[in-house]
Amino acid sequence: MSTATRASVDLGALRHNLAQARRHAGRARVMAAIKADAYGHGLIRTARALAAADALAVARPSEGLALRQAGIGTPILVLDGALDGEELRACAAAALDVVVHRAAQLDLLRRLDPARPLGVWLKVDSGMHRLGVAPASAAALHRELSLLPAVRGPVGLMTHLAEADAAGAQATRRQCDCFAAAAAGCHGPRSLANSAALLRWPWTHADWVRPGIMLYGISPFARQTGASLGLRAAMRLTGTLIDVRPLAAGEAVGYGATWHAPARTVLGVIATGYGDGYPRHAPSGTPVWLNGRRVALAGRVSMDLITVDLGHGASDRPGDTAELWGPRQPVEEVAAAAGTIGYELVCGVTRRTTVDVEP
Repeated sequence: MSTATRASVDLGALRHNLAQARRHAGRARVMAAIKADAYGHGLIRTARALAAADALAVARPSEGLALRQAGIGTPILVLDGALDGEELRACAAAALDVVVHRAAQLDLLRRLDPARPLGVWLKVDSGMHRLGVAPASAAALHRELSLLPAVRGPVGLMTHLAEADAAGAQATRRQCDCFAAAAAGCHGPRSLANSAALLRWPWTHADWVRPGIMLYGISPFARQTGASLGLRAAMRLTGTLIDVRPLAAGEAVGYGATWHAPARTVLGVIATGYGDGYPRHAPSGTPVWLNGRRVALAGRVSMDLITVDLGHGASDRPGDTAELWGPRQPVEEVAAAAGTIGYELVCGVTRRTTVDVEP
């Protein structure tokens, strides 16, 4: 038997989730976020699976260049923009569109060879205070960008919503109002909505939506799973049960002896650990799916192993497959138990994990 932790990526689920995003988007076009190795699902395979998207979004020029080298011809936007002239020239040569989020980036565009103009989006800081130009300067900067020979118009306007996943809309409305005032009178497409806004606030959709986490079947909302939103999990992480042993009541398990058996039980050992990307900070009680039921993590996560309480009289055997997260064991529940978010878990799967691809 193979003891490798395996991550199965379901390309059909990616396509299904894109179709769901498009259904919610209405008339808006869909820019699929595939940054950070497509949230751990594989940059190139995900781009090909999402070929029906109107555009793709990456964080850095290197990601866009890798897509072009793989023959991906879909429009691509670099969300972090170009750091210097060398990156900007590389983007222009590869026909990558870029985001401008600070005034100094105009100087790079002024020096760019106009023989290869590139598409540009101006990012406005409407309240998240991470990246983006000040709202008061947005209109003037948009006019300057629109006049540059190296810029292929029209220049888009975008912002990022900080609290679209909240139950109330007040913060999102404030950001939208701020953005609308900043962009007033500017000609060009608008983009505001991430996955949460796409699913919850239709009035944010504008001309382009930018779904990310929902494409991978993961809910952007606390206490909800992707399945409850009509999404399909695109990653299934599994490990192999390699040992089963009886445990007397009161016996301790794992480093630090943090868990003691409350009663006589059977302990299972699964060949998965933080060396594979399973969260080290997952506490005892974190659910694992095994042989049609949920069992609970027992003791601390090790580099290569986790231990689970199988229950008295368990019939599980070495070689059985445990689902750590996937269609039966939602990653959102594992993340909630570990005090994190599903984004971090799927992005954190390590290279030691064997990847299988389902068409």
